[in-house]
Amino acid sequence: MAISEAGLPGVSGNISEDRVSVASQRQLIWWRFRKHRLAMVSGVVILLFYLAALGADFLATTDPEFSNAILNLMPPQPIKLLDNGQWSPHVCALTGQRDLQTYQKVYKPDCTIKVPILFFTTGYTYRFLGLFPTTRHLIGVGGEYKSEATLFLLGTDVQGRDLWSRLMLGTRVSLSVGLAGVGLSLVLGIILGGLSGYYGGAIDMLIQRVLEIMRAVPTIPLWMGLAAALPRHWSVLQVYFAITIILALFAWTDLARVVRGRFLALREEDFVAAAMLAGANPWRIIFAHMLPSFYSHIIAAVTLAIPAMIVSETSLSFLGLGLRPPAISWGTLLQAAQNIQSVAITPWLLLPAVPVIIAILAFNFLGDGLRDAADPYSN
Repeated sequence: MAISEAGLPGVSGNISEDRVSVASQRQLIWWRFRKHRLAMVSGVVILLFYLAALGADFLATTDPEFSNAILNLMPPQPIKLLDNGQWSPHVCALTGQRDLQTYQKVYKPDCTIKVPILFFTTGYTYRFLGLFPTTRHLIGVGGEYKSEATLFLLGTDVQGRDLWSRLMLGTRVSLSVGLAGVGLSLVLGIILGGLSGYYGGAIDMLIQRVLEIMRAVPTIPLWMGLAAALPRHWSVLQVYFAITIILALFAWTDLARVVRGRFLALREEDFVAAAMLAGANPWRIIFAHMLPSFYSHIIAAVTLAIPAMIVSETSLSFLGLGLRPPAISWGTLLQAAQNIQSVAITPWLLLPAVPVIIAILAFNFLGDGLRDAADPYSN
């Protein structure tokens, strides 16, 4: 008997009954999900973030480690696409002068000097995806000008480093920390939660007591203490992996409880008993029979966990307890905006907070859409 569209909440009426009756669970979830316009837009935004992370060096205009104290705290330069009605991308040069009242150096745009902007041009050498050496960049300057001396799309920091280029590299680090941390917590949550729900008894009691103890400990002070205990002589790569592991070790508890609850209900089902009678080993029953029955809920939970990971890394790095310079992340970039003087005099140092806010909102909206799509009783 064909399933009527009225009996499938959330599925659009333009999908025929024949398609609904033979559709897989994945197709039904997709049909519900694409009705959630905000989640679809958020998915595109997240995809663009990760594409930017992959091509961070390509999008950067200057070597993010290059510094010039003479060019410190320069304001952003907006790109102007037209010149006297003609297509001529350029930025106005910045000229510095001393403020006689504050004795600080201030910069003003001088549009009599126009620095031409070129697209898909050459710049500093880097390895694309860490494999292929290249000098190709999305944006650069033409003529006799050099990007590190004339092009500052988001301004410079106190050491004269280009904030746009550093923001691109920081996007790669912050997003990869969130993704790697959630991946590790996903493995721990599924394995420990699955064992707890499948076997029950003493194993269940042991795992649940450990889980409750970990949830009872205040996470932020614990993260701060563990991060502060990292040796100062560790390399950037070692600190990166240590922060990822620290975040993951205390993020698996929520998923483990969800998996345990579902397994307690599923282990009494007929298909699990049939698999046991057929001689399937427990790991095959868990991963091949029980887990796929609610993988959509796991995807939604993971999507909602990634922003929490990103916020945790950003907060620790902002406080100086996470990734430390010369590592570049959203948190380390925001360290320069810790005082009110930055807000009043150099507000562009707060710009790294913008991608943090956008990414967190996008992940949350995407997670809401996936959760609603995976719920067969959603309207």
